[in-house]
Amino acid sequence: MHDVRALLTPAAFGGVVATVIDNNPGMEEATAERIVVEALKFMDAAAQFPTVKITPSNVVDEGWHALILHTNLYEKLCARLGRFVHHWPERPDEERHHEHALTRTVAIVEQAGHTLDSELWTGPTEALVSVAANCSHTPKPGGCGPINPGKCASHCSGGGGS
Repeated sequence: MHDVRALLTPAAFGGVVATVIDNNPGMEEATAERIVVEALKFMDAAAQFPTVKITPSNVVDEGWHALILHTNLYEKLCARLGRFVHHWPERPDEERHHEHALTRTVAIVEQAGHTLDSELWTGPTEALVSVAANCSHTPKPGGCGPINPGKCASHCSGGGGS
């Protein structure tokens, strides 16, 4: 899927964008739209490759968080993608950090057929956009790797959001 905005109605997309803006006062609408689009690309890739350990950048994670907050929309979005994409947050921990996690994720999102907005896919120390999101992703406390209860997709960062 190349036009991920088609996964949501214009009203639903606008609602998610508004959530990103609400969580990041002063953010321009165009930036919030870019973040949501990249989160949709990430989710599509996560659904296509459920056993690959991937993680969004901290900036893209902000869009994923906004999508999740719209629970009814998120459930329907996951159904359209063919599987539920779980979010397993943990506080950032440098001991879990895997320096190649973001590179692997970018490659998987591209393999899923998407062109990335590279400004939004940087590590936390190089981020060009400041966002409220501040978690890492792992499927179980103290562990890292995908689990698939009921063939669900889940993703892991190894810490630090990258």
